[in-house]
Amino acid sequence: MISEPIAVFITAPNREQARVLAETLVTNGLAACVQILPEIESVYRWQGAIERQPEVLLIAKTTRDKFTELETEVRRIHTYETPEIVALAITEGSAPYLEWLIDSVRKD
Repeated sequence: MISEPIAVFITAPNREQARVLAETLVTNGLAACVQILPEIESVYRWQGAIERQPEVLLIAKTTRDKFTELETEVRRIHTYETPEIVALAITEGSAPYLEWLIDSVRKD
């Protein structure tokens, strides 16, 4: 059975932590590719207050069957109490790219 490709959005407090997360996920076969986007501003409610913080956004391409392992690894090394780890289905894509993505995270 071929797993469905997904894109996982993860925020980090800075580029250094983003790089650690990206390297760890790719090295451990939990993501085929992780893109690190430059600083974004997040506005959110936390413990009853509205917060505004600069963050770095990661987009990890993986498969649905790798999500639980990916989430566990992100939570293990992330500095946030409640890190953003949100998966979206990839419903369409270039066939060669999606094949590469799936092959990159498949266990042999």
